[in-house]
Amino acid sequence: MKHRSTILMAMLPVLACLALLPGARAVSPAPDGCYSNFTTAEGCGALSFLSTGLGNTGLGWYSLFSDTTANYNVGVGAGALVLNNGSSNTAVGAVALLLNTTGSNNTAIGTDTLVFNDSGAANTATGYFALMNNTTGGSNTAIGSEALTVNTTGTNNTAIGNLALQSSVTTSDHVCIGGQAGSGLTTADNNIIIGHHSGVHSVFGQESDRCFIDNIHGAPVSAATAITVMVDSDGRLGTVAMEGPSGSSSPKGIRPQAIPDAAKQAMLNRNVQNLQATIAQQQQQIDILTTQVKENAAQIQKANAKLEMNKPPAKVVVNKP
Repeated sequence: MKHRSTILMAMLPVLACLALLPGARAVSPAPDGCYSNFTTAEGCGALSFLSTGLGNTGLGWYSLFSDTTANYNVGVGAGALVLNNGSSNTAVGAVALLLNTTGSNNTAIGTDTLVFNDSGAANTATGYFALMNNTTGGSNTAIGSEALTVNTTGTNNTAIGNLALQSSVTTSDHVCIGGQAGSGLTTADNNIIIGHHSGVHSVFGQESDRCFIDNIHGAPVSAATAITVMVDSDGRLGTVAMEGPSGSSSPKGIRPQAIPDAAKQAMLNRNVQNLQATIAQQQQQIDILTTQVKENAAQIQKANAKLEMNKPPAKVVVNKP
């Protein structure tokens, strides 16, 4: 009610000024009708059942057909918001928000966007079939053809890019940016995916609370300007500058970094793990070589024994006078 009063207070002074403009001329031909409650309706069945609703605009075949008391809706396109009785929805496109009943504060732009939405609120869908199957999910943003297209009850998802998060039905709290970003996620929640990455073919699979960023691993950087990037407990990425010892200079122009004890320990643990893995691999190679040496020695012994068996008996040579 507070928001309704605020909007009315903003609208009335402007309308009053427009009405008092000198020499105002009517458009020709004149509009089909001037309806009460700041209503605009054009098209077969548009806003047919409106009673006390304020500031609604229905343009298109049966747009906002069932609206009675809801306010500030805009339906443009055949069947847009046809069953709606929620407020502050904007639907532009054929059958956009077609089955919406009580959902409010939704924005749907494109054919079939949010077409099955029922009571879901605060969703934004832009693009062909974006959030098409959403029913009760709220606070989702889908920008791109078929972005979040099968989502039904998932909430707080942001999918930007064609086919982004296209397989997610009930998962929530994702941020996926890029064509097909997160397109393979079906059970995990709270992932950040930036780039053309399905989120399935990684080492994390369907795990939640992960971050994927393409085009970093294996991409070369300038050694002359490279610095260490770290992440803190709040998830912030950044660098921490540290002055080197007096008179010292950094090799290749790399600025020294102040590395926290926890980061040092983590790097040390990683180095130890790598060293242990190297030692284990070398030990395996040594074991294989030892086995081969033993097998060769056994074969040599067998060969010597065979030679001894086949050796002709010794002859005694007697020297005759």
